[in-house]
Amino acid sequence: MRLDKYLKVSRLIKRRTVANEACDAGRVMVNGRVVKASYDVKVGDEMEIQFGQRSVKLRVLVVADNVGKADASAMYEEIA
Repeated sequence: MRLDKYLKVSRLIKRRTVANEACDAGRVMVNGRVVKASYDVKVGDEMEIQFGQRSVKLRVLVVADNVGKADASAMYEEIA
């Protein structure tokens, strides 16, 4: 699954276009590298997303096309 779609489906970023812009701006890193929106997300990938001054680190647990709102947070785990 593309990175921008994963960010939208997992509800980390509200819209796919916003996720695409975040990737283009270099605010999303996967496994220590800045990646494009077309990056293929795999289980076990470690992401870091910059939201202004705040940074969120997480590990991908599940990659699924359709997920309900209640199950979206189960697609990843936050890393301290």
